[in-house]
Order: sequence, then structure tokens, then C-alpha cells
Amino acid sequence: MARGSAPSAIDSTASALLSTYRPQQAPIGVSRRFPSPSLSRYLPFAPHGLRVTMAMPTVLRLKAPSFQTVSAVGFIWIFIFVGFTYWDVGPPRKDASNTFDRVKGQTDPELQSLQPIALGARYFLDYPLAPPYRDIFGQLGQRARILRSWIDELEADIHDSKSKNEKDRETVAELVERVTVSLFPYLKSPGGEKSPQYPPPLADIRTRIGLKNNGTTTTSSKSPSAGIVIPTGDKTLRFACHLIASLTRVHKTQLPIQVVYAGDKDLSAKGRRALQEAGDGRKIELLDVLTVFDDSTLKLAEGGWAIKPFAALASQYDQVILLDADTVFLQDPTQLLEQDRYKETGVMLFHDRLLWKNGFAERQDWWHEQLKHPSKETEKSLVWTERYSEEGDSGLVLVDKTRLDVLIGLLHIGWQNSNDVREEWTYKITYGDKETWWIGFEATESTYAFSPHYGGIVGWLKDEEGEKREEKKELSVCSFVIAHVDQTDTLLWYNGGLLKNKIVNQTAFEVPTHWMIDQEWHKGSSKREMSCMTGTVAKNLTQDEKSILSKAIDVAKEVDEKFGLIDWSA
Repeated sequence: MARGSAPSAIDSTASALLSTYRPQQAPIGVSRRFPSPSLSRYLPFAPHGLRVTMAMPTVLRLKAPSFQTVSAVGFIWIFIFVGFTYWDVGPPRKDASNTFDRVKGQTDPELQSLQPIALGARYFLDYPLAPPYRDIFGQLGQRARILRSWIDELEADIHDSKSKNEKDRETVAELVERVTVSLFPYLKSPGGEKSPQYPPPLADIRTRIGLKNNGTTTTSSKSPSAGIVIPTGDKTLRFACHLIASLTRVHKTQLPIQVVYAGDKDLSAKGRRALQEAGDGRKIELLDVLTVFDDSTLKLAEGGWAIKPFAALASQYDQVILLDADTVFLQDPTQLLEQDRYKETGVMLFHDRLLWKNGFAERQDWWHEQLKHPSKETEKSLVWTERYSEEGDSGLVLVDKTRLDVLIGLLHIGWQNSNDVREEWTYKITYGDKETWWIGFEATESTYAFSPHYGGIVGWLKDEEGEKREEKKELSVCSFVIAHVDQTDTLLWYNGGLLKNKIVNQTAFEVPTHWMIDQEWHKGSSKREMSCMTGTVAKNLTQDEKSILSKAIDVAKEVDEKFGLIDWSA
């Protein structure tokens, strides 16, 4: 409105302003302060229509102003006072909930894509998830999924050479990093806030979003590496030595091998020496996971299975073949990297046995409650659709950490195995870590794949069937292990070790003769009693397969004797 306009025009404008004014609630974290006498610097941020208020002093100099005009002027100044009382016109405060200039985000096209990230990050920081943990598996998964989208956005922004707002982008990146550590507290540096060392997963994320590690950028052009990771301690030392001896002396794998443990109390210096010597001259890397992660929320030395996802996350290898110590291979594990399902998704998981249909209603109900948007992989699962009780066998897990969705899924799996979560819920509703893997990838909407078959068996025909199998329509193969095949349905690996029954007899090795898959399981009543699979087709192990296992048993006996590994008290 031009200065000197007729009072009637001012009256109508004031009436319009007053009729449309609605008090607004101040945004969270906004300060309340009276505006400076110099209002010109606030005008770009004021609500539409407030520019007219700067004309008011001129109006006051009009001759014989009407009562209505004076009233309108008064109300408009009251409007300015109220508006600026509830409108943050000062610079944004640099605190936990306000570290990004939201005004710039509204006016600068280059920052418009970053402002939603900043707002979402502040929300996650201001309203963190809290126990009971059983209720937040799905929520954490969705927050992690959103976090992944932010990292993708920032990573793409780094490659935009035209960006002129590096400082603002870095501010948002730091917010995203704080959200990451807030969701997954074990990512704090074990050396405290002043430590320049970042755990590998966090260092990777910092690199993706353009932050620096140890004072230098961490952008790397190195080719992805693959290796075998074996988490172990003194309790499973014997089987880990058997596995390393078999990998290096029987299969002669060229993959590097890394042993991960949780401090000296978990794996003694003597045990570490034995593992290195079991490699028969091959270099065996050793990694104390407590030097990588903040153990205050993990307690890994006393966590048993819990160390496994952290071993994968901490490992120097981009592609990790994670093995239980009692894993037995019938092929070089390098073959795993060539499986089509793994190359497509970056994750390869293996199914457990199909057991106990409708046996654990609470577990099933909880899975369906937490996983609101099941993937195609889950929708074809017999555990999900027909309510069998056991889905995953985590004796072998294959992951490619260069894929962001896989990395975020692994972070969720780590959280499930952190001390408070596993003690309150994870290890009560399921058995150890085995179900946390698919749940973590599912909850975060990461891509992953299961082997198409549920767990089979490698073992021996029942005694009476060895003599009468020609007369019987059904056969049973029995043992204490679960077997898995590759994509050509050839035996690949099984769990449980080379001993016939590691619970009952510490010295009885025996080469199995038969195997079955996709037939009916009959679980032994205790760990001392064999389980069996029954069906119409029992396959013989080939001579090559028997030869591999026979050689593996021979080298296992050698390391037993060399390092005195047999526990005669068991």
C-alpha cells in the first residue's frame, strides 16, 4: 500500500488483517523475544501482509484521523507484537534440537532437499525410542530405513560439484551421524568422545556422507575384499582349530581368515597362538572386538552368540563369510561368493529345520506384529505363512557391507544382540542370535536372500534300515547336524563339527554316509539323542565328499594332539 492512501483504504486493510489473523503456537525450541526497533531485517521472514505495517507512521501524520483509523493502527501494532513474540526472528541456536538454519532451507533451492533431513534428524534426536524393547523392533527398523534414505541423499549431494553450501551440508551430515549413534549406541568410539577412532561401520557412514575420519577424508577406491571371519573364544577353541586346519590344509582356500574375540578373558593368549599355528603357515588375523566397539552396552565377553554380528561389522573385509567354529565344509567356501542369490542381494542366509508347526504362538504373533511390511522373501517363508517355529541357521552368514542397505540391516542385527535387548527379549523369544539376522534385514527393508531349501541332514541310515531298506518305503537318516546345499543342490556345508556327537564323546570321529533334504524332520528328545529326517530318498555321499571329510578328520586329530585340545572332563 502506498503512503498517503485514504483512511478508508487503511480501514479496510486493517479489517482484512484482523479478520484473517489466527494466533499460532510457537514452534518447539523457538525463543520468544520482542523485535528490535529496526524491523527491516525481519521482513523477509514475516507472514504475508506485514510489510504494510511499515507505512503506519506516515498514516499517523494524516490530518484528522478517524477513530477507526487509530484503532486499526493500534490493532496492527498489537498484531506485530504478538506475531514477533511467537516468531523466532533471531539466529537459530546451536543445540541438540536446532543445528540447521531452517530459514535458509526454505529460501535456498540448493538446500531444500536437506531441510527435511535436518527436521527428521532433530525429531529422532528429541524423541528417542525407549524400552520395553519388544515393542520397538519394527520402529527401530523404520527409523533405520529413513536413516538410509538420508545417507543416500547426502552421498548423492557430495557428487554434485555445483553445490555452494558445503558448510550447511556438513551441518546436516553431522546431524545424521548423531542420529546413527543415537539409534545404535555401540557405535560410540571405545576411546570416548575425544578419540579420533571411529568403528568401521560409522567410519563408512561418515565417508558416505562426506565427513572426515582422523582428520582426513576416508574416500577409498580400493577394490572390495572378501574373507572368512570366525568368532571364537576358549570355549570353542578346539572346533575353531579344526575349522582353520580344514580350510587351509584340506580345501586350501585362498580366502584370508580372521578370528574375532572379545578380550583376553574370552580368548587367552595361548588360544590365540594355537589358532595361528593351526593355519599351517597361513597368516591368521586376530581382532579383539572390544577395541572396536563401546562394550558398555554390549558385554560381549559374556554374550556367547552375541559377538557374531559385531565380528562381521568390525571385520576389515567388505564381503564377510561369517562362520561358527563348528562349521564343516564339503567345498571351498569361495563357492559361496558365486551363488546367484548372494550376488543379486548382497546377503545369503540359510534356513533352519522345519520343526514344531504352531508350536510357539507368542513368537509368531510378535513377528507379525513387528514386521508390518513383509518382503517377498518373507512372504514365501513356510515359517511366516504356515507358522513353523525355526527360520534361520546362523552357522554361516554371507554379507556384502559395501551395500548400504546391508550395512544398515547389520546395525539393526547388532542392536538386537546388544546386552539389554538380548537379555530382555531377543534371547527369550528365540534361540540365541539365529533369528536376528533375517529380522534385522526385514525390519530395515534391506535386500537379502535365503537358500531355497530348509535345512537337511548329513548322517547315517538307521541301523535296522541298513539291513531292511529294500523292504521299506521310507528311510531315515540320523545325526546331530544340519546340512545345506549350494544352488546346484550339491552338499556345501553343515554345522556341528566333525565329531559324531560332540556332547557325548570327545574323541569319536566318523565320516557320514548319507544325506537328505526337503523331507520330514523328527527332533531328538535331547541333545544326546540323534535327530532324524525321514523320507523316500536318501542320497549317498560321493567318494570325493567322503575323502574331504576323512582328510578333515585327520588334520583335526593332529591339531588336537599338538595343542592338547581334548577336554577329557567333558
